[in-house]
Amino acid sequence: MANLFIFGLGYTAKRVKAQAVALGWKVSATGSDGDVDFTDNTAVTSALKSAEYVLSSVPPRDEADPVLSTYGHALAGKRLGYLSSTGVYGDAGGAWVDEGSPTGTGRRTARAECDALWLERRAHVFRLPGIYGPGRSAFDRIRSGKAHRIDLPGQVFSRVHVEDIASGVAAAMSSDAPSGAYNLGDDLPCSQNELIEHACALLGQEPPPLQTMEEAGLSEMARGFYAENRRVANGKAKRVLGWQPQFPTYRKGLRSLL
Repeated sequence: MANLFIFGLGYTAKRVKAQAVALGWKVSATGSDGDVDFTDNTAVTSALKSAEYVLSSVPPRDEADPVLSTYGHALAGKRLGYLSSTGVYGDAGGAWVDEGSPTGTGRRTARAECDALWLERRAHVFRLPGIYGPGRSAFDRIRSGKAHRIDLPGQVFSRVHVEDIASGVAAAMSSDAPSGAYNLGDDLPCSQNELIEHACALLGQEPPPLQTMEEAGLSEMARGFYAENRRVANGKAKRVLGWQPQFPTYRKGLRSLL
């Protein structure tokens, strides 16, 4: 039985764990729902010794990567994976970006630096756009009254269902796929407005009014979300990993969650 060790058993990594277990892997992890304490150096180092694959979903902290800073010495010789962000590409003016596009020009500078560090370690670096799934979707924002339609013509985003992230990671760690960056996103980038309108239609209710960012009273983090505009190409993951998203469009993904 192969062993997987996960740093940070959060929303997405839990789905990775479930798919790994279904494939016959034994999984240990840090995090509030994990079985190993990140601060217990002895326990973590011991678990790492038996791990064939190590996945980190831990984001940057204080402009550094906490996993590499603390346990980088124990990762030598391991097959590695890192959950990164397509935010490393910055603003592309709505154009398509792929794994060969420049990184480090956007607001996620710390993430881009950590992304580069994991690539230096010859990891599979999974660059993820907006993540949605059970309990974290347009439906939840609409029902809580937090959904917005912002008047920004031409603004477009990519997104991915959490189960499709898990299947992409599973495809990489269960094969001899080469190290490097892989974009895991769906096939149909669209505006946030289009997504909200479709979700409202499925719920049988009127969409929220079209507003400026000032009228919507968006937080600084939400404003940053709208500051970048790009479409994310997923061809490499399909070609090299043999990955095919179960939910290739937000329409199919939302329907599954309804």
